[in-house]
Amino acid sequence: MALGRNRRRDRGVDFWPGFVDALSTLLMAIMFLLTVFVLAQFLLSREITGRDEVLNRLNSQIAELTQLLSLEKSNNQDIQDQLASLQSSLATSEGERSRLQQLLAQGAGNSDAANAKANALSGELANEKQVSQRAMSQIELLNQQIAALRAQIAAVEQALQASEAKDANSQAQIADLGRRLNVALAARVQELNRYRSDFFGRLRDILSDKQNIRIVGDRFVFQSEVLFPVGGADLDDAGRAEMDKLAAAVIDLNKEIPAEINWVLRVDGHTDNSPLSGTGRYRDNWELSTARATSVVKYLVSKGVPANRLVAAGFGEYQPIAPGDTPEAKAQNRRIELKLTER
Repeated sequence: MALGRNRRRDRGVDFWPGFVDALSTLLMAIMFLLTVFVLAQFLLSREITGRDEVLNRLNSQIAELTQLLSLEKSNNQDIQDQLASLQSSLATSEGERSRLQQLLAQGAGNSDAANAKANALSGELANEKQVSQRAMSQIELLNQQIAALRAQIAAVEQALQASEAKDANSQAQIADLGRRLNVALAARVQELNRYRSDFFGRLRDILSDKQNIRIVGDRFVFQSEVLFPVGGADLDDAGRAEMDKLAAAVIDLNKEIPAEINWVLRVDGHTDNSPLSGTGRYRDNWELSTARATSVVKYLVSKGVPANRLVAAGFGEYQPIAPGDTPEAKAQNRRIELKLTER
């Protein structure tokens, strides 16, 4: 009768695994969102930093061009003032030349002294014309330089507009990338969780020792006594029988999960907090827990499980699931955990 009651309890509805699966899915989704947020912030910061450097460089160039333009305007004003002075002198010289020509026309018998003065004025007038021509040439050169500066300023403005447009496009691409990554990861996590629930349900049905094999959160837990002798890391006969069932279930799972899901079955070894003597085969609980996890992985590989789908890890006594030093707590902490996760 007691056996019948136990079987009825085993067949009862256990909501805890589903709740833990949902909670783990939520936590993984939150972690992914945080990861996407950090990635977006990093890319945005790098993009903004690059744009600020470009803007600073362009502002420096604009300041230099503005200073050069101011200097050229000052030189242009000086040349224009000089040109005005030369033009005034030229007008005065031309008036004097006209007066002299009139005097020459009125008096046919001018003296040699008058002719010499008229020649001197003509030479001065020619010099003034040369100075005026050079001033005009300088003004033309300055006008060309001003036009070139204006063209450079226009090119700088176009570069700034192009940089702003590129920044807006980058922001849109980052937002779209984050959205697509979020959707893809959520779908991948949801699909892997579905396979994990099916896998754990199958293991619970096929494994024999229901009392010392249980589901804790997102992990399938074997008590060490089910698989190993006390203080040893080599599977005993009962442990190999359970691992044969596990290997068959993992092989079937490998056939069902799509190839694009990069999954692994992580085998974690744990011990209680009882220290080892250090004189035996294993010096401490680190070595014992690692050896037990490795022993399970190697046995599964020998039964046909792909090695690239298995990971072995040892945690010693530092990840207990039951507090205290009672025999019951230590028995729960001596365990092998299986976790189906992404690589």
